[in-house]
Amino acid sequence: MAGTPPRRLRTGATLLALLALLFGALTAWQVSSRSTAADNVVNHSQPLSDDAAQIFRSLADADTTAATGFLQAGNETAAVRAQYANDIATASRLLAQAAAQTGPGDPGQASIQLLNSQLPVYAGLVETAKADDRQRLPLGGAYLRYASGQLQNQMLTEAQSLYQAETKRLHDDYAAAGSLPWAALGLGLVLLAALVRMQLRLFRRTNRVFNPGLVLATVCATVALLWLAVGQSVAASYLSDSDTRGATPLQVLNQAGIEALKCRAAENLNLVARGSTTTYEQNWDAESAVLAGTSGYLPQAQHMTSDDATAQRAIGAALTSWHDWQSRHDTARGANQGGDYQTALNDTIGSGGSTINAAFTTLETSLNAAAVHEQAQFRSLADSGRGATSLLAPGAGLLAVLAAAGAVVGINRRVAEYR
Repeated sequence: MAGTPPRRLRTGATLLALLALLFGALTAWQVSSRSTAADNVVNHSQPLSDDAAQIFRSLADADTTAATGFLQAGNETAAVRAQYANDIATASRLLAQAAAQTGPGDPGQASIQLLNSQLPVYAGLVETAKADDRQRLPLGGAYLRYASGQLQNQMLTEAQSLYQAETKRLHDDYAAAGSLPWAALGLGLVLLAALVRMQLRLFRRTNRVFNPGLVLATVCATVALLWLAVGQSVAASYLSDSDTRGATPLQVLNQAGIEALKCRAAENLNLVARGSTTTYEQNWDAESAVLAGTSGYLPQAQHMTSDDATAQRAIGAALTSWHDWQSRHDTARGANQGGDYQTALNDTIGSGGSTINAAFTTLETSLNAAAVHEQAQFRSLADSGRGATSLLAPGAGLLAVLAAAGAVVGINRRVAEYR
């Protein structure tokens, strides 16, 4: 009896049902894993990457602001004090937040721990420098330069490592979320081929053109397969756009902001040094090339956002401010090298509209406006990518169950005819 037509049909029905259920399970698993990766992009890795950049920026701004306060020679303004305190508090808060969102084995955990231990040391050195300066002790400048060296050479290096680790996690999540589920697609094609083959076999044996159960199974499998292919492709497209038109430009803008802060710190510390070293002038030359040179971050950001009018306006304003800043920097440098320290100081940290401080503030405001826009672009596109497959896993599972049921019912009706 093992080889009788009824037995062979029942075996075929069982195999088709198992194949359909396996297709549904594999589809649900692969789609769910990609949906989880997309959720990580939106709610975990991209925010962590951005937080890491903000940690870097807060530390760099603290260095710049501490030097500004020192240059005010005992007359540090309330605004400068508040800005420095806010930078330290922001860095501390974001480090605590990052520590809570990363596990013990996370690559960025070591950098977070080191930064948490180094931050109070840096703040203590800055306070010592300020206290010495208020007492007109020459050690104040040395302490501040030492604190800045610790921050530039150790803390910012660790912050950069943290940023790179979180950015790599973001790229990994993007890759996982955007990859096509080839195994499920392949199995779906196998299922369709098996259903068509079974219908052709029944047609040759019974001369009946349609088997309602198998037709239902074929329709369900086809819909599930097309939904899977189209839905995942659309999701991948949106996620890719969220990267190229949101996350990546945002990373470049963050780097531009960091380099601008490094340039500002180099200017201020050069005045603190009072001609005792050329290190800070060299730092300015190097960092300004990274910021706005031929392949610098500002030109990169302008190129990346060439089809985005809002971002282009903000970056164009930043470039205008940069050229203004660069011109004023050259003027202040000339005054300082010519022995006119007070003019150089006024041109650098003065409160008027024609100072380096004003140009820097305008540049930073423009970069922040562009960053806010790119963050909104990222969120909108990434949310669309997540939404494209929100019902795919349960929908494909239901269609697979209907396909399995249709195959079993359809073939069993033919088996009944042998009785």
